[in-house]
Amino acid sequence: MLIVICGATATGKSGLGLALAQRLGSAILSADSRQVYREFDIGTAKPSETDKKLVPHYLIDICDPTETLTVADYQQQAQALIACIPAPLVMVGGTGLYINSVVKGLKIPRVPPHKELRSQLSSLSQTQLYAFVQQVDPAAAKKIHPNDPVRTLRALEVYYVTGRAISEQQGENPPDYPILQIGLDCDRSDLTRRIEQRTEQMLAAGWEAEVKALCQKYSFDLPLLNTLGYREIKQYLAGEISLNEAKQLTVLHTSQFAKRQRTWFKAYPQIEWFDAESPDLLEQVWQRVQDFLKNLHGFNPQ
Repeated sequence: MLIVICGATATGKSGLGLALAQRLGSAILSADSRQVYREFDIGTAKPSETDKKLVPHYLIDICDPTETLTVADYQQQAQALIACIPAPLVMVGGTGLYINSVVKGLKIPRVPPHKELRSQLSSLSQTQLYAFVQQVDPAAAKKIHPNDPVRTLRALEVYYVTGRAISEQQGENPPDYPILQIGLDCDRSDLTRRIEQRTEQMLAAGWEAEVKALCQKYSFDLPLLNTLGYREIKQYLAGEISLNEAKQLTVLHTSQFAKRQRTWFKAYPQIEWFDAESPDLLEQVWQRVQDFLKNLHGFNPQ
């Protein structure tokens, strides 16, 4: 069985997940697309060493920053862990595609990024690339926005590597174990405040030094250094903006990202929502988890 704690960034998922896992005597499975990378610690809000001693955490620090972990890679490792770790396992994170890959059992073409092919295709315009998708995979083209270069390129990559349309290789194969999905949400103003507080905490914890060390070790061109927060701090280190501007931009861009996350998760009716600002949030969720588990083979959490 699997208990999922999801929602937008800064809603308190990690804290709630840790508390639940402690009460259940279980482990946490991270569903965060940046926490999988080593050395990207403060800016990805990874669990502390203390937290990891309290509860086992999996799928954190599993690859180097120069490597690429695909959704298919994540799914494969997550499914293997779920199969061998005693239930109930608590999945915590805000990467919707990671979560869906497991709870929906998404069928994902096992095609790793093909650098040479991508380089060749990148010389063409987005309009041309999308037109190619319309020709070779009309079904996929209907689900891809004409201005979405990432999915357009991926559709062509899968087609040219495998000789089969990506739409023919996709689908769902839901797992046969029970899943409870808990979502955390709050008002936009409260979420913005939370994001501001977390950004301040990250900077106080040495985030600037972390980014500087990463830039020195891997160069400013490392793709991961262009992700949320790291990009803004990198701009500050390059002398392009002030530290205060970097902080403000981080809050702005994180808030925009959180809005997209909220839209993503709200589209799934199976998620049961709780107010992240509720003073008795843990007890509310704990009661729901107890009800869920009591209905499964007589499991009775203490």
